[in-house]
Amino acid sequence: MQQGGGSETEVTWEDQQNINKFGRLNNRFHELEDEIRTAKETNDKLEDASNELILTDEEVVRFQIGEVFAHVPKDEVENRIEQMKEVTSQKLEKLEEEKESVLAQMSELKKILYAKFNDSINLEED
Repeated sequence: MQQGGGSETEVTWEDQQNINKFGRLNNRFHELEDEIRTAKETNDKLEDASNELILTDEEVVRFQIGEVFAHVPKDEVENRIEQMKEVTSQKLEKLEEEKESVLAQMSELKKILYAKFNDSINLEED
């Protein structure tokens, strides 16, 4: 029986698993976007700190470690900032790779689900 112009397609257990997997991937995609945004902001802040450090004439600068500021030699701070930038860049790279993987999996699931359900399912975001 048709109602409202839609068609009735039986949803199998496998279909439901694909829909659930798509939902989990979509949630992970949004989490990754947030993590990537945060990593980029951190990278920008580290770059700003590095630039400010270049402009200073002092040999000993205040460096925040946790909630405490310590007086640390400028060279050591430069090295620490460079290490922090490296770690953040590597993290950002891994997050971008995972995001691409998630998008590819979501695309495959969309093909499968749209092939079976046509207009009866909406996997696009508003």
